[in-house]
Amino acid sequence: MINMAVFSLKDIIKYLIKITIIIAVVIGFMRYFSIAKENITKQTKAIEGMSLISCLDTTIPEIANINKKEKEAIHIDPLKEALELELGLITAMDTENKNVISDSENTNISTNTETETKTDADNTEEKNKEEIQLAETDLETEVQNSSVKESYNFEYDGVKIKNETDYKLTDEMLGSDININTENILIFHTHTCESYTESEKYQYKQTGNYRTTDRNYSVVNVGRELDKQLKIYGYNVIHDETYHDYPSYSGSYSNSYKTVTDLLEKNKNTDIVIDLHRDAVGDNTYAPTIKIGDEYATQLMFVIGGNISKEHPNWKENLRFAVKVQKKANEMYPGLFRPIILRYASYNQQTANAACIIEVGATGNTMDQALISMKYLAKVISEIVK
Repeated sequence: MINMAVFSLKDIIKYLIKITIIIAVVIGFMRYFSIAKENITKQTKAIEGMSLISCLDTTIPEIANINKKEKEAIHIDPLKEALELELGLITAMDTENKNVISDSENTNISTNTETETKTDADNTEEKNKEEIQLAETDLETEVQNSSVKESYNFEYDGVKIKNETDYKLTDEMLGSDININTENILIFHTHTCESYTESEKYQYKQTGNYRTTDRNYSVVNVGRELDKQLKIYGYNVIHDETYHDYPSYSGSYSNSYKTVTDLLEKNKNTDIVIDLHRDAVGDNTYAPTIKIGDEYATQLMFVIGGNISKEHPNWKENLRFAVKVQKKANEMYPGLFRPIILRYASYNQQTANAACIIEVGATGNTMDQALISMKYLAKVISEIVK
């Protein structure tokens, strides 16, 4: 037995209408989305060319009309366009302002850096000026008690001399004028490692009996102070820090002779040659000291070599130079110098017409006192050679 479904014509027509409606809706949606996509593409291209079009609008009036029609065709909202343009200008202005502020900040930073650098340089210069204190004048002086009694056997115009030679010294000899070249002043150290009694500020490791190879704590540092002080008065100073007594003390003067002659060969017109020492007394019981104003300084002493071991015809000029310096020191700072010692030894002083040894204090003095004495020595020398 076979079952068969019987469809009426009315049912068939109903189904066909439904299918047609569905197909029409789908096609409609497809066409709608296609048109919308095309409009969006046109609007995007129009907006991208807006800045160029605006420029052309101003330059060519006809293009302005065409652009107006195209805007109307793609339905650009004038209010929206104005807002977008205003927002764009605000954004551009904001960006520009930020750049200006940034540039200004960078300029300020640069200016501040330059100012800080300049300030640092000024501070350094001021600090250096503060560190290098020049000697005052018209100060009271007082020689401190010493364990070594002062001795001398000749005196000229207030200058005391301990003459250990057979030379006959006369007022006429010592009072003669001297003619020296002041273009350069040479400072060196035959006994480079000589040092002082330690102080709170200057403590060091000794490499011998009151000796050290550390130039910051030896007589070399005293020479550095004299160098700086003399330069303040405008002199050209050559300060040599070569070791002459290390590793061997023996042969120190032979070593320093080579140094001095080489330096004089390179620096012509140099007469003032100072071999800066510390008195060789080997303990801390001897500390020749003078109070100048409120400061305590080491006493100084000239040692002049005569003409016995080497040809040394200019020893008298050297002695006269020492006498003149000490005479001026007696006027300015009485007691700064101990009596001059004249000995039978050249001490390399045959190399110049104003060569000398200057002993700066002794083993019992401190570096602090030795440095203070250099500003007074520089002041006295400046008064003599100016």
